[in-house]
Amino acid sequence: MVVMSARDDNARQDDPFPQDELRAVEKAIRRIVRASDLQSRTLVKTVGLTAPQLFILRAIAALGEVTTTALSAHADLSPATVVTVLDNLEERGLIDRYRSLSDRRVVHTRLTARGRAVVARAPEALGDPFAGRFFLLPAARRRQIVEAARQLADMMAREAPAAETAALPARPDEAAPALPRTRR
Repeated sequence: MVVMSARDDNARQDDPFPQDELRAVEKAIRRIVRASDLQSRTLVKTVGLTAPQLFILRAIAALGEVTTTALSAHADLSPATVVTVLDNLEERGLIDRYRSLSDRRVVHTRLTARGRAVVARAPEALGDPFAGRFFLLPAARRRQIVEAARQLADMMAREAPAAETAALPARPDEAAPALPRTRR
């Protein structure tokens, strides 16, 4: 039996963050990370690519011949991470990289025929079962989930954008002003 003193009880009431809500979010995030890890292993077994590698390949397919900087912005990954992924994809013959004729400092990336074939036959990075269940939801609910996922990712980012931190209430129970919607 755990005995709590009046001091412990008062400290809990003064806690500005509802611990049960934080633990529930933490648990949900752990479940998402675990599911993502399992799906990434499935991708490796089925197409020989990790989820980030497949995401970069699909980004190249969508954007066409593209620079590392543009890929980095599109994928929301650091340029160094993108270069590491591109090195691996190039070694496998899935992409070609070449220097711009007008500016030799600029390197473009494009899919090879083999890369296009991998993209065409690859399953959804989050898993076909998830994609099927997600698209069975009404469009409005899907948009809500996407927005909530973006907000969660933004809150978890190492540095929140200045507009967001300025809008945070001093205490969680205070109403925060509405944040401007950002497009990604």
